[in-house]
Amino acid sequence: MTGCKMTAYLALGSNLGDREEHLRNALKMLSLTEGIEVTTVSTFINTAPVGYTDQPDFLNAVVEIETTLDPYALLSVCNEIEQALKRKRIIHWGPRTIDVDILLFGDLILEDEKLTIPHPRMLEREFVMKPLCEIAPKALHPVKKKTIKDLL
Repeated sequence: MTGCKMTAYLALGSNLGDREEHLRNALKMLSLTEGIEVTTVSTFINTAPVGYTDQPDFLNAVVEIETTLDPYALLSVCNEIEQALKRKRIIHWGPRTIDVDILLFGDLILEDEKLTIPHPRMLEREFVMKPLCEIAPKALHPVKKKTIKDLL
C-alpha cells in the first residue's frame, strides 16, 4: 500500500454472458477490496468490438476510485477480479466475461514489462475515452498534458 490516497481510473468491459451483471460484479468486488473506494461510475455503453471483430458487442464503463494501493497491487486486484469472473485469454482482443484495465493512476507515468500507465491505447479507444470524459473531463493525461475532454 502507498499510504497516500490516489485517484485512479479503471476501464471495465464485457461481451460474454450477462454483460451488465459481470460489470456490476466487478464493481462490487472493487468496492469490497481493502484500500479501494469506488467514487464514480460512468454510464454503461454498448460498443462494437475493436481489433478482433468477429465477436459480440461489448458493454463498457469507466470507474473512478480512490486507492491506497500501489499500482502493482491494483493490477493484482484487477487480475484477481478477471479470474474470479472466469475470464479466459484465448484470442488476443477476443471475447471475455470481464476486462479490468488501469487507465490512469494519479499523474503517474510508468512503463515496464508488467504495467504501462497511462494505458497505452486509451486515447485511440472511444469506448474508453467517452465514459472517462463523462466522469472526469478535467482529468489530466500525464503524458499529453491535456484534459480528457480536450483529447476526446
